Amino acid sequence: MQLDRRLHAFRDDLADVRLSGIVRAARFADPIPAQVIVPVASVRREPAHAARIDTQLLFGETVDIFERANGWLWVQSRFDCYVGYLPEDVVAEGAHPVATHVISVPRTFLYPEPDLKTGPVSALSMGSRMTFVDEAELRGSRYLMSADGTAVFADHCFPVGRPFERDPVKTALRFLETPYLWGGRSGFGLDCSGLVQIAMMMAGRTVPRDSDMQELMDGDPVTRRGLKRGDLVFWKGHVGLMEDPKTLIHANGATMRVTRENLDHAITRIAPHYGNPTSYLRPAK
Repeated sequence: MQLDRRLHAFRDDLADVRLSGIVRAARFADPIPAQVIVPVASVRREPAHAARIDTQLLFGETVDIFERANGWLWVQSRFDCYVGYLPEDVVAEGAHPVATHVISVPRTFLYPEPDLKTGPVSALSMGSRMTFVDEAELRGSRYLMSADGTAVFADHCFPVGRPFERDPVKTALRFLETPYLWGGRSGFGLDCSGLVQIAMMMAGRTVPRDSDMQELMDGDPVTRRGLKRGDLVFWKGHVGLMEDPKTLIHANGATMRVTRENLDHAITRIAPHYGNPTSYLRPAK
């Protein structure tokens, strides 16, 4: 069986015990659950800070750990199954309280107390998962509070278990002008497939991480003339989301940010470098 190493934890020397009998490895490891405890954790291809970023994990997301060595963890995301390396200080092992809310704006602040005049502890991205135990109001502003007393503006949060915005295009548009970042998957920086994934995630739909995976996901093939809002356009190594039949929203290296662009213009501009679109897809709902 041919397995994608991006989505299955196996190396010659070590593999996920759940792959025993499927892959060959010198030894197998049981997964150890852990939770991301920093705003954004970059997942790298190799256990080194200079290694390429393949994707990112957000605060409150969970992983399975298979190895701890020299300050690095070899992990697999429980959200989209992506495999890679994290510094060991960005996660905490063991069971954690169930998340109650998801951050629903591109970026927000975590305050040390429910008061916007205090200096923030950190910034959080859309999609971060939070556990709140109380709420407070100060000067007409309502905050949700964590067990340690830190607080987030209540209107920047949405209860877990319900889609925040059923139209992924509306979410994608909220990221206009966000900087492009290879491997980025947060409100601080996005790549093309990261934008599609987070827009779909906020609609309650889990899609694969990379554009080649997204091109193979469930949906209906469409033609260029049949494109409508919400359809995806794929090139080799790139993807964008249609705002309407003529306008593409995408995180791209040409502008180094999330932009809207006339599709015909994008096709003409991209063709000399990466060829014409490889497919058009209407994702399954």
